[in-house]
Amino acid sequence: MSLLELLLLAVGLSMDAFAVSVCKGLAVGRVRLGNMLACGAYFGAFQALMPLLGYLLGARFSAMIERVDHWIAFVLLGLIGLNMIREALGDGDGGESLDDSFGLKTMLLLAIATSIDALAVGVTFAFLQVDVLPAVGCIGIVTFALSALGVKLGGIFGVKWKRRAELAGGAILMGIGLKILIEHLFF
Repeated sequence: MSLLELLLLAVGLSMDAFAVSVCKGLAVGRVRLGNMLACGAYFGAFQALMPLLGYLLGARFSAMIERVDHWIAFVLLGLIGLNMIREALGDGDGGESLDDSFGLKTMLLLAIATSIDALAVGVTFAFLQVDVLPAVGCIGIVTFALSALGVKLGGIFGVKWKRRAELAGGAILMGIGLKILIEHLFF
């Protein structure tokens, strides 16, 4: 996986966290540096931890399913991308309420909810033999930065970017899945 692909993947995975961060920024109104750092730390840490866990699970079973690993990557990334697009095109109630709490319980639940898709991506890392530590580091750093920025932008602009961010993230993930499938089938 090239650096550009990894960066695009990291951006795609971070779009849920970015969208929730925008909502948090809108809810809190006057954004403080601590709000930005809290969102960035929670979301960045979980977006890095979940693919690592997925990688460990996938590495354990990769020898058994090497012949179909490209199909698994394609299906997982495609489903994650489609789900993000479906949520973006939905009725606007993605479950994110305008809760201005940055407490442990609230942020932990949001961080887990926004990083479940990263677990599946970690499984694909094992099948594709991606060097996992730089990959999860990149995902964590990108998510940290975009989440912190999302809180600030939410405080400034509100939620009008939420749908666009989720649409872009879904399209990126689906595109990477399709590229993996095409590479394995034809090259």
